[in-house]
Amino acid sequence: MTREQTKTLILASPRGFCAGVERAIKIVERALDKFGAPIYVRHEIVHNKRVVDDLAAKGAVFVKELDEVPEGGYVIFSAHGVAKAVHKRADALNMMAIDATCPLVTKVHLEAGKHVKKGRHILLIGHAGHPEVIGTMGQVAEGEMTLIETVDDALAFTPPDDSALAFATQTTLSADETAEIITILQHRFPEISGPQGEDICYATTNRQNAIKALAPDIDYLLVIGAQNSSNSKRLVETGLNAGVGAAMLAADAAALDFDALDKASRIGLSAGASAPEILVEEVIETLQARYQLAIRHQNFIQETMHFKLPAILSE
Repeated sequence: MTREQTKTLILASPRGFCAGVERAIKIVERALDKFGAPIYVRHEIVHNKRVVDDLAAKGAVFVKELDEVPEGGYVIFSAHGVAKAVHKRADALNMMAIDATCPLVTKVHLEAGKHVKKGRHILLIGHAGHPEVIGTMGQVAEGEMTLIETVDDALAFTPPDDSALAFATQTTLSADETAEIITILQHRFPEISGPQGEDICYATTNRQNAIKALAPDIDYLLVIGAQNSSNSKRLVETGLNAGVGAAMLAADAAALDFDALDKASRIGLSAGASAPEILVEEVIETLQARYQLAIRHQNFIQETMHFKLPAILSE
Protein backbone atom coordinates (compact mmCIF):
# COMPACT_ATOMS: atom_id res chain seq x y z
CA MET A 1 0.00 0.00 0.00
CA THR A 2 1.15 3.57 -0.66
CA ARG A 3 0.12 7.13 0.18
CA GLU A 4 -2.56 6.74 -2.49
CA GLN A 5 -4.78 5.43 0.31
CA THR A 6 -6.84 8.12 2.04
CA LYS A 7 -7.78 7.62 5.68
CA THR A 8 -9.35 9.64 8.47
CA LEU A 9 -7.52 9.69 11.80
CA ILE A 10 -9.49 10.86 14.85
CA LEU A 11 -7.41 11.70 17.92
CA ALA A 12 -9.23 10.82 21.13
CA SER A 13 -9.24 13.41 23.88
CA PRO A 14 -8.43 13.00 26.69
CA ARG A 15 -5.61 10.51 26.13
CA GLY A 16 -2.15 9.85 27.52
CA PHE A 17 -0.70 11.06 30.78
CA CYS A 18 -2.92 11.49 33.82
CA ALA A 19 -2.12 13.66 36.83
CA GLY A 20 -0.81 10.69 38.85
CA VAL A 21 1.63 9.69 36.11
CA GLU A 22 2.80 13.27 35.58
CA ARG A 23 3.40 13.58 39.34
CA ALA A 24 5.36 10.31 39.53
CA ILE A 25 7.65 11.26 36.66
CA LYS A 26 8.17 14.73 38.11
CA ILE A 27 9.08 13.18 41.47
CA VAL A 28 11.94 11.23 39.88
CA GLU A 29 13.14 14.25 37.90
CA ARG A 30 12.94 16.58 40.93
CA ALA A 31 14.76 14.05 43.13
CA LEU A 32 17.56 13.79 40.57
CA ASP A 33 17.84 17.59 40.45
CA LYS A 34 17.80 17.97 44.25
CA PHE A 35 19.86 15.00 45.42
CA GLY A 36 21.84 14.02 42.31
CA ALA A 37 22.25 10.64 40.63
CA PRO A 38 21.83 7.83 41.30
CA ILE A 39 18.24 7.85 42.50
CA TYR A 40 16.87 4.32 42.82
CA VAL A 41 13.32 3.49 41.73
CA ARG A 42 11.65 0.27 42.87
CA HIS A 43 9.96 -1.25 39.80
CA GLU A 44 8.87 0.78 36.77
CA ILE A 45 7.78 4.23 37.96
CA VAL A 46 4.89 3.87 35.48
CA HIS A 47 4.20 1.15 32.92
CA ASN A 48 5.96 2.59 29.89
CA LYS A 49 9.38 1.68 28.51
CA ARG A 50 10.00 5.08 26.89
CA VAL A 51 9.39 6.86 30.19
CA VAL A 52 11.62 4.42 32.09
CA ASP A 53 14.42 4.66 29.50
CA ASP A 54 14.30 8.48 29.52
CA LEU A 55 14.56 8.61 33.31
CA ALA A 56 17.34 6.01 33.33
CA ALA A 57 19.29 8.21 30.93
CA LYS A 58 18.99 11.04 33.46
CA GLY A 59 20.40 8.93 36.30
CA ALA A 60 17.50 6.91 37.70
CA VAL A 61 18.36 3.28 38.52
CA PHE A 62 15.42 0.90 38.34
CA VAL A 63 15.52 -2.10 40.67
CA LYS A 64 13.21 -5.01 41.44
CA GLU A 65 13.71 -5.05 45.18
CA LEU A 66 15.22 -2.93 47.94
CA ASP A 67 18.14 -5.34 48.37
CA GLU A 68 19.59 -3.78 45.21
CA VAL A 69 19.63 -0.29 46.80
CA PRO A 70 22.70 0.76 48.85
CA GLU A 71 21.97 1.30 52.54
CA GLY A 72 21.08 4.94 53.11
CA GLY A 73 20.32 5.52 49.41
CA TYR A 74 17.40 7.44 47.96
CA VAL A 75 14.62 5.18 46.70
CA ILE A 76 11.32 6.07 45.04
CA PHE A 77 8.25 3.84 45.16
CA SER A 78 6.27 3.63 41.91
CA ALA A 79 2.91 5.25 41.15
CA HIS A 80 1.17 1.89 41.64
CA GLY A 81 1.79 1.87 45.39
CA VAL A 82 3.55 -0.66 47.61
CA ALA A 83 2.73 -2.86 50.60
CA LYS A 84 3.36 -1.59 54.13
CA ALA A 85 6.13 -4.18 54.43
CA VAL A 86 8.10 -2.41 51.71
CA HIS A 87 8.01 0.88 53.64
CA LYS A 88 9.15 -0.93 56.79
CA ARG A 89 11.99 -2.62 54.91
CA ALA A 90 13.18 0.73 53.56
CA ASP A 91 13.16 2.18 57.08
CA ALA A 92 15.12 -0.80 58.41
CA LEU A 93 17.78 -0.23 55.74
CA ASN A 94 18.00 3.50 56.58
CA MET A 95 16.88 4.47 53.09
CA MET A 96 15.54 7.88 52.16
CA ALA A 97 12.20 6.71 50.71
CA ILE A 98 10.08 8.98 48.53
CA ASP A 99 6.56 7.74 47.78
CA ALA A 100 5.29 8.39 44.24
CA THR A 101 2.08 6.43 44.79
CA CYS A 102 -0.79 8.08 42.93
CA PRO A 103 -2.97 9.92 45.49
CA LEU A 104 -6.01 8.09 44.13
CA VAL A 105 -4.35 4.76 44.96
CA THR A 106 -3.39 6.11 48.38
CA LYS A 107 -7.10 6.88 48.93
CA VAL A 108 -7.89 3.18 48.42
CA HIS A 109 -5.11 2.22 50.86
CA LEU A 110 -6.46 4.56 53.56
CA GLU A 111 -10.02 3.32 53.16
CA ALA A 112 -8.82 -0.28 53.42
CA GLY A 113 -7.27 0.53 56.78
CA LYS A 114 -10.51 2.13 57.98
CA HIS A 115 -12.55 -0.91 56.94
CA VAL A 116 -10.26 -3.26 58.85
CA LYS A 117 -10.49 -1.11 61.98
CA LYS A 118 -14.27 -1.47 61.75
CA GLY A 119 -13.97 -5.24 61.52
CA ARG A 120 -14.88 -5.52 57.84
CA HIS A 121 -13.48 -8.12 55.45
CA ILE A 122 -12.52 -6.39 52.18
CA LEU A 123 -13.26 -7.65 48.69
CA LEU A 124 -10.75 -6.10 46.28
CA ILE A 125 -11.91 -6.09 42.67
CA GLY A 126 -8.80 -6.24 40.50
CA HIS A 127 -6.29 -8.32 38.54
CA ALA A 128 -3.98 -10.77 40.31
CA GLY A 129 -0.30 -9.92 40.02
CA HIS A 130 -0.78 -6.27 39.09
CA PRO A 131 1.54 -4.06 41.19
CA GLU A 132 -1.36 -1.92 42.39
CA VAL A 133 -3.26 -4.98 43.61
CA ILE A 134 -0.15 -6.35 45.36
CA GLY A 135 0.35 -2.99 47.07
CA THR A 136 -3.28 -2.64 48.12
CA MET A 137 -3.51 -6.17 49.50
CA GLY A 138 -0.31 -5.43 51.40
CA GLN A 139 -2.03 -2.68 53.37
CA VAL A 140 -3.80 -5.23 55.59
CA ALA A 141 -2.91 -8.47 57.30
CA GLU A 142 -3.17 -11.74 55.39
CA GLY A 143 -6.73 -13.02 55.38
CA GLU A 144 -8.34 -9.59 55.77
CA MET A 145 -8.80 -9.04 52.02
CA THR A 146 -10.02 -11.30 49.20
CA LEU A 147 -9.28 -10.65 45.53
CA ILE A 148 -12.30 -10.71 43.20
CA GLU A 149 -11.25 -10.85 39.54
CA THR A 150 -14.41 -11.92 37.73
CA VAL A 151 -18.18 -12.11 37.88
CA ASP A 152 -17.79 -15.81 38.72
CA ASP A 153 -15.58 -14.90 41.68
CA ALA A 154 -18.26 -12.50 42.92
CA LEU A 155 -20.92 -15.19 42.63
CA ALA A 156 -18.82 -17.85 44.36
CA PHE A 157 -17.42 -15.82 47.26
CA THR A 158 -18.35 -17.01 50.75
CA PRO A 159 -17.77 -14.53 53.61
CA PRO A 160 -15.46 -15.69 56.40
CA ASP A 161 -17.39 -16.30 59.63
CA ASP A 162 -20.34 -14.11 58.55
CA SER A 163 -18.16 -11.00 58.98
CA ALA A 164 -19.16 -7.52 57.82
CA LEU A 165 -17.99 -6.80 54.27
CA ALA A 166 -16.59 -3.89 52.27
CA PHE A 167 -15.37 -3.62 48.70
CA ALA A 168 -12.67 -1.63 46.94
CA THR A 169 -11.35 -1.66 43.38
CA GLN A 170 -8.13 -1.33 41.47
CA THR A 171 -8.11 2.18 39.98
CA THR A 172 -7.48 1.16 36.34
CA LEU A 173 -10.29 -1.29 35.63
CA SER A 174 -13.05 -1.33 33.04
CA ALA A 175 -15.80 0.81 34.51
CA ASP A 176 -18.56 -1.31 32.94
CA GLU A 177 -17.11 -4.68 33.96
CA THR A 178 -16.44 -3.44 37.49
CA ALA A 179 -19.99 -2.06 37.79
CA GLU A 180 -21.34 -5.52 36.94
CA ILE A 181 -19.25 -7.15 39.68
CA ILE A 182 -20.25 -4.49 42.22
CA THR A 183 -23.92 -4.99 41.37
CA ILE A 184 -23.60 -8.71 42.07
CA LEU A 185 -21.85 -8.11 45.39
CA GLN A 186 -24.44 -5.54 46.47
CA HIS A 187 -27.27 -7.89 45.51
CA ARG A 188 -25.73 -10.82 47.39
CA PHE A 189 -24.62 -8.74 50.38
CA PRO A 190 -26.95 -5.72 50.76
CA GLU A 191 -25.05 -4.45 53.82
CA ILE A 192 -21.67 -4.34 52.05
CA SER A 193 -19.82 -1.01 52.43
CA GLY A 194 -18.41 0.77 49.39
CA PRO A 195 -15.79 3.47 48.88
CA GLN A 196 -16.27 7.19 49.41
CA GLY A 197 -16.73 8.05 45.73
CA GLU A 198 -15.38 5.93 42.90
CA ASP A 199 -12.16 3.94 43.28
CA ILE A 200 -11.67 3.78 39.50
CA CYS A 201 -9.72 6.94 38.75
CA TYR A 202 -11.10 9.88 36.80
CA ALA A 203 -8.52 9.47 34.03
CA THR A 204 -9.37 5.80 33.44
CA THR A 205 -13.08 6.65 33.26
CA ASN A 206 -12.57 9.69 31.02
CA ARG A 207 -10.42 7.79 28.52
CA GLN A 208 -12.87 4.90 28.37
CA ASN A 209 -15.84 7.24 27.90
CA ALA A 210 -14.01 9.15 25.16
CA ILE A 211 -13.54 5.91 23.25
CA LYS A 212 -17.19 4.96 23.72
CA ALA A 213 -18.16 8.32 22.20
CA LEU A 214 -15.68 7.79 19.36
CA ALA A 215 -16.69 4.21 18.56
CA PRO A 216 -19.57 4.92 16.12
CA ASP A 217 -17.27 7.06 13.97
CA ILE A 218 -14.38 4.60 13.51
CA ASP A 219 -13.76 1.09 12.18
CA TYR A 220 -10.35 0.60 13.82
CA LEU A 221 -9.04 1.65 17.23
CA LEU A 222 -5.34 2.06 17.90
CA VAL A 223 -4.29 2.45 21.53
CA ILE A 224 -0.70 3.39 22.35
CA GLY A 225 0.49 1.82 25.59
CA ALA A 226 2.50 -0.96 27.19
CA GLN A 227 1.34 -4.56 27.28
CA ASN A 228 1.63 -4.53 31.09
CA SER A 229 -0.49 -1.37 31.39
CA SER A 230 -3.88 -2.26 32.81
CA ASN A 231 -5.61 0.98 31.82
CA SER A 232 -4.28 0.71 28.24
CA LYS A 233 -5.61 -2.83 27.85
CA ARG A 234 -8.98 -1.69 29.18
CA LEU A 235 -9.14 0.97 26.44
CA VAL A 236 -8.83 -1.70 23.75
CA GLU A 237 -11.55 -3.77 25.45
CA THR A 238 -13.77 -0.68 25.75
CA GLY A 239 -13.51 -0.01 22.02
CA LEU A 240 -14.37 -3.59 21.07
CA ASN A 241 -17.28 -3.69 23.53
CA ALA A 242 -18.55 -0.40 22.08
CA GLY A 243 -18.73 -1.91 18.61
CA VAL A 244 -15.44 -0.98 16.93
CA GLY A 245 -14.66 -3.66 14.34
CA ALA A 246 -11.01 -4.10 15.31
CA ALA A 247 -8.64 -2.70 17.92
CA MET A 248 -4.97 -3.01 18.81
CA LEU A 249 -2.65 -2.09 21.67
CA ALA A 250 0.72 -0.98 20.31
CA ALA A 251 3.77 0.01 22.35
CA ASP A 252 4.96 2.48 19.71
CA ALA A 253 5.09 3.20 15.97
CA ALA A 254 7.35 0.20 15.35
CA ALA A 255 4.59 -2.13 16.60
CA LEU A 256 1.86 -0.99 14.18
CA ASP A 257 -0.03 -3.70 12.28
CA PHE A 258 -0.18 -2.33 8.73
CA ASP A 259 -2.07 -5.34 7.37
CA ALA A 260 -4.96 -4.32 9.63
CA LEU A 261 -4.50 -0.57 9.15
CA ASP A 262 -4.52 -0.91 5.36
CA LYS A 263 -8.05 -2.32 5.60
CA ALA A 264 -9.34 0.47 7.85
CA SER A 265 -10.75 3.76 6.60
CA ARG A 266 -11.53 5.62 9.84
CA ILE A 267 -8.97 5.13 12.61
CA GLY A 268 -9.32 6.23 16.22
CA LEU A 269 -6.08 6.91 18.10
CA SER A 270 -5.83 7.02 21.89
CA ALA A 271 -3.13 6.38 24.48
CA GLY A 272 -3.05 4.87 27.95
CA ALA A 273 -2.52 7.06 31.00
CA SER A 274 1.18 6.14 31.22
CA ALA A 275 1.97 6.68 27.51
CA PRO A 276 3.79 9.96 26.65
CA GLU A 277 2.41 12.14 23.86
CA ILE A 278 5.69 11.80 21.91
CA LEU A 279 4.68 8.19 21.12
CA VAL A 280 1.37 9.42 19.69
CA GLU A 281 3.21 12.00 17.59
CA GLU A 282 5.57 9.33 16.23
CA VAL A 283 2.61 7.13 15.30
CA ILE A 284 0.96 10.03 13.46
CA GLU A 285 4.18 10.70 11.54
CA THR A 286 4.42 7.02 10.59
CA LEU A 287 0.82 6.95 9.38
CA GLN A 288 1.30 10.18 7.42
CA ALA A 289 4.28 8.66 5.64
CA ARG A 290 2.12 5.74 4.47
CA TYR A 291 -1.32 7.27 3.90
CA GLN A 292 -3.07 10.43 2.81
CA LEU A 293 -4.27 11.33 6.29
CA ALA A 294 -7.14 13.63 7.24
CA ILE A 295 -6.73 14.35 10.96
CA ARG A 296 -9.62 15.26 13.26
CA HIS A 297 -9.59 16.03 16.97
CA GLN A 298 -12.16 14.81 19.45
CA ASN A 299 -12.79 17.10 22.42
CA PHE A 300 -14.71 14.86 24.81
CA ILE A 301 -13.68 16.49 28.09
CA GLN A 302 -10.91 18.72 29.44
CA GLU A 303 -8.94 17.47 32.43
CA THR A 304 -7.62 19.92 35.03
CA MET A 305 -6.57 17.55 37.84
CA HIS A 306 -3.22 18.30 39.47
CA PHE A 307 -1.45 16.61 42.39
CA LYS A 308 1.16 18.20 44.66
CA LEU A 309 4.65 16.76 45.04
CA PRO A 310 5.81 15.23 48.36
CA ALA A 311 6.96 17.85 50.86
CA ILE A 312 10.58 16.69 50.66
CA LEU A 313 10.66 17.75 47.01
CA SER A 314 8.48 20.85 47.15
CA GLU A 315 10.47 22.65 49.85
